[in-house]
Amino acid sequence: MVKNIHWLGHDTFKVTGEKVIYTDPFKIRNKDTADIILITHEHYDHCSPEDIKKIQGPNTVIVAPADCAAKLQGSIKTVKPGDSLEVSGIKIEAVPSYNTNKQFHTKDRGWVGYIFTVSGQRIYIAGDTDYIPEMKTFRADIALLPVSGTYVMTAEEAAKAALDIRPKVAIPMHYGSIVGSSDDAKKFAELLKGKITVEILPKE
Repeated sequence: MVKNIHWLGHDTFKVTGEKVIYTDPFKIRNKDTADIILITHEHYDHCSPEDIKKIQGPNTVIVAPADCAAKLQGSIKTVKPGDSLEVSGIKIEAVPSYNTNKQFHTKDRGWVGYIFTVSGQRIYIAGDTDYIPEMKTFRADIALLPVSGTYVMTAEEAAKAALDIRPKVAIPMHYGSIVGSSDDAKKFAELLKGKITVEILPKE
């Protein structure tokens, strides 16, 4: 089910299917060409112009909030929460992503997560977010959720988010790079045991 999803660390995933899609490229080691790059917000570990250049080809489309777009070059589509668009045949929805009990990612910044459809699967990448009420309305087959606390949800909060979204598979992220460790991912899996399938992906 998640064979086409590769975790490259932090919030960086490479998703393959009809197109090659990258999320929040950061510390990219191998040169590649993405068809679509999804950027959730403008912090350096999510919107990294030098990493984006490593996977940007002449036809790559970048989808990003306006404050990220200002730092980038090429074919860029700007989004805000609530927007839907289609890029190269891939349906993409921008959804809210924000903190509720801290000030790192405030709602007024208009930063986003994405729900995008690849090979018939709706994949949700949460971005840097807390457990927010809107999650009750999100529908996804696969949910990529931050679990490290500090800037984002804790493992406990991420488990609550997963129970709201009810994906077939939940994949923890945002640990092992800047904050958080594999213990956060394991705790997340433990909390959802018998309720939602959790896959802890190896870092590639």
